[in-house]
Amino acid sequence: MNPLTPLLHLVGSGAMAYVLANQIRDEKTRPNVFAGFYFAESGSVPFLTKLRDRAQSEGDLWLAERLTKHANDERRHGQIFANALKQSGKEAIDLKALAETNSSEQAADKKEQSSPFFDAYYSDYSQADLKPEVIDWRVFLGSTYILEADACFDFRRMAGALDGVPNMDKVQAGIISVAEDEARHAGYLKEAMQRRYGYFATENLINEWRSRKVDALMAMVGNLIERRGKMHTLAQDSVDGEVEADTSLDLPVAA
Repeated sequence: MNPLTPLLHLVGSGAMAYVLANQIRDEKTRPNVFAGFYFAESGSVPFLTKLRDRAQSEGDLWLAERLTKHANDERRHGQIFANALKQSGKEAIDLKALAETNSSEQAADKKEQSSPFFDAYYSDYSQADLKPEVIDWRVFLGSTYILEADACFDFRRMAGALDGVPNMDKVQAGIISVAEDEARHAGYLKEAMQRRYGYFATENLINEWRSRKVDALMAMVGNLIERRGKMHTLAQDSVDGEVEADTSLDLPVAA
């Protein structure tokens, strides 16, 4: 690992924590934060479910059992953020309808649609490489371990940023429960690596993906500076007051 990696990680994480804290304390930007995590959490369910099926077919019942629990947790996390949106009188936008509109109008810039974070994090891997049916277990376990371990601290900081914000007690408690789940996910992912590859190979995997995470954070911070902190709009006024978690989106795991 590059000796500067821990310092760069601290800088990148601190910058993102500052941005996130400001956005979640501001009632105007808070729904967008909730919507982003709604999509990230609920969108990982199909991915994890397919991985569970693959682990079962390969005879790793221990991993399959934990992937089942992981998928159920992410489904519940999506509902927590959906309910947080509902409490704010908002709901998540329809990403599929938006994608169809952009495609028909051919007005969306590909660079705008891509994720600087994930582009950097999974550099050298194609979308085809990352499909649950074929993804290298080392790639899944190492990359997801880092995301889950860091998400635990991110969600705790997010919950702390809601201290003193009116009517956010239940939302805050829900986010704390998400943080606890992420810590447990990181635990089983590390154990899975150790069971498959041993201690030293596991540490090498963790170091590799920690370095990738630093590069991804730097790319994300640079993109935010370029866009002057402006985020994509992911929330809209609630139409019927009911928000159900949509788990039909087959997105990469994002903690």
